[in-house]
Amino acid sequence: MKVIGLTGGIGSGKSTVSRLFELMEIPVYIADTESKRITESSTVIMKKLTQQFGKDLYKDGKLNKSLLATLIFENDENRLFVNSVIHPEVRIDFAKWKERNADFPLAVIESAILFETGLNETVDVSLAVAAPEETRIRRVELRDGLSRKSILSRIRSQFSDEEKISRSDYIIHNDDIQPLIPQVEKIAKILSQ
Repeated sequence: MKVIGLTGGIGSGKSTVSRLFELMEIPVYIADTESKRITESSTVIMKKLTQQFGKDLYKDGKLNKSLLATLIFENDENRLFVNSVIHPEVRIDFAKWKERNADFPLAVIESAILFETGLNETVDVSLAVAAPEETRIRRVELRDGLSRKSILSRIRSQFSDEEKISRSDYIIHNDDIQPLIPQVEKIAKILSQ
């Protein structure tokens, strides 16, 4: 199995690209979704996070996602700590997922912070989805209803598009000008050989 590490900043369109891979019957592990599941279910993670941030982080066993987002997007030390607690567990979960999907010749792990967390070390090739910043901001405003300030804070908390592109083997431009589907099909074809 060849594993593609798919990354891109908030609003870049990496989830759309993931769905296109899924439509091509390529399994996709969405690290953000799985990390949320693991963060809510792992007693090890719950214990470490509540020791660091207090019991208000979990109410009746449910993660207070807005509090966690505030803690990590406004403080680099908090973000690094949370990543150090959650991402080793995500790696373990991803390894198990790969075993369950070993019969597929190609698979994808989608992660906005592929390089920041070192998940790129678990993939064969990396693929960045890039879009102009204003396009990304507009998409997130429409999708999530967040303020421009909040969106910019999240954008600044991750590697820039330029950094992701420089570290990636392939790039998909999701700029609302270049058609997306042919780019995804081309990469899938190249990597399936």
